[in-house]
Amino acid sequence: MAKVIIFSGAGISSESGISTFRDSGGLWEEYDIEVVCYYDSLDNNEAITIEFYDKRRAELIDKEPNKAHIEVAKLKAKYPKDISIITQNVDNLFEKAGLDDVIHLHGFMTELRCRECDNVWDIGYAPSSSSYDGKCPSCGAKSRPNIVFFGEQAPQYEKLNQELQDCEYFVVIGTSGNVIGVNTIANAVENSILNNLEPSDAIEDELFKKVIYAKASDAIEEIVLDIEGYLE
Repeated sequence: MAKVIIFSGAGISSESGISTFRDSGGLWEEYDIEVVCYYDSLDNNEAITIEFYDKRRAELIDKEPNKAHIEVAKLKAKYPKDISIITQNVDNLFEKAGLDDVIHLHGFMTELRCRECDNVWDIGYAPSSSSYDGKCPSCGAKSRPNIVFFGEQAPQYEKLNQELQDCEYFVVIGTSGNVIGVNTIANAVENSILNNLEPSDAIEDELFKKVIYAKASDAIEEIVLDIEGYLE
């Protein structure tokens, strides 16, 4: 397991133009979250739910990684065994920056998953219906976006817990702390950095050794220097 965990949320991707359900405007204004984002959405509102995620997937086509993604990717390449990249985001901006071993806790938007056999396959930015007519290529059952809906279990949390066993340095970039309790993690490690655009009611700043309130792209150079100083 890696010594350093870089844990990111929506804030690292917002500079690249990717919005979240907490933002106003765009798709999040067009659709009711309770209709398209919950564990029973596919059962109760299948057509509109698939439509929503098809649109979210298509929005990624022209989105590019920003400085924060790129610098994190370069740092990981320099210390491949010492750093683990874990994100709550379902976009592929880290991958576009050159990473291929990111732990996506809440799924990956450019993939589909079988509703029956859990087979996973890449679809890129295309609509679900374009891939095997929306069916699983292995068993023929219906497909679904390979993301975690609200109220569903998140299998990748087990990997997060495994990585935390050996974590010595915990870096948080762009998360409100409302979904995953970063306070507990920061309190358990000797070294930690919090980088958010502004304070969050869910995060206790005093538990972090360093707090940087700034855009991720503005803070990333300082974060990289601190991690390099620790690892070297």
